[in-house]
Amino acid sequence: MKKVKIGGVPEHFNLPWYLGLKNGEYKDADINLRWHNYFGGTGEMNNALRNGDIDMAVILTEGIIADIIAGNRSKIVQTFIQTPLIWGIHVADQSRFKSIKDLRGTKAAISRYGSGSHLMTYVNAKNNDWNLEEDLDFEVIKNLDGAVEGLTEGTADYFMWEKFTTKPLVDNGTFKRIGNCPTPWPCFVIAVREEFLETNRDVVKTILDIINNTTVDFKNIPNIDKMIAQRYKQEIEDVQQWLSLTEWSQTLIDEPTINKVQDQLLALDIIPKKLDYKDLVEKL
Repeated sequence: MKKVKIGGVPEHFNLPWYLGLKNGEYKDADINLRWHNYFGGTGEMNNALRNGDIDMAVILTEGIIADIIAGNRSKIVQTFIQTPLIWGIHVADQSRFKSIKDLRGTKAAISRYGSGSHLMTYVNAKNNDWNLEEDLDFEVIKNLDGAVEGLTEGTADYFMWEKFTTKPLVDNGTFKRIGNCPTPWPCFVIAVREEFLETNRDVVKTILDIINNTTVDFKNIPNIDKMIAQRYKQEIEDVQQWLSLTEWSQTLIDEPTINKVQDQLLALDIIPKKLDYKDLVEKL
């Protein structure tokens, strides 16, 4: 049985992986798929891919593209979520900041440099015509728990994270959401370390076949909204709204989309250059 280590965020997007593991579908294909939760998000997963701690990752599109350009020897093998990620822009509930324009020049909490929470502060800044050198400042808080502590204690002023994941913290009065910032591209892709891919292409392809079989009918699973609400401590109405906005993918990310992401990252001075499509993706 082939052991494969895969990483992802412990969020509702990745429930299809849990269902496949629970049903023994990977084991039936002679694959010992071991799931690892990364509470620190994309930056933490990029490090894990680089270090060989995991073989595969379900990871933010802009984060893995930037890190491959920076030397991460991995390839994107498929889009996982076709729709944008809606980043909520949060402040502490008692914060003096009332709108996005109030945040100009203040300190953003980020899980780590190179993470989605870091990169998306640049997208938000550009959207609001801020000066990218003068109006951005950062405080590394590692994960969502760190963000709660940082915003509550005032070591950071605002925090960007997926709005449905943070909704319970808005509902209970920990955070106040003062805006949203959707990614202008499909939000999650599946990436694999090149070294692993070279000798395990068929294994990776089998894993993709299994997960795609789950995601193609995921929304039609009876009571899936109740399951998500219970597992991720969400309100049922929020889950139903999230399901209506979210589409899974079973295909490889296309070249125009890859170029769009790179053009944006280059314009924000996050990457020093663009790579050819073939240097970022691998078609199985």
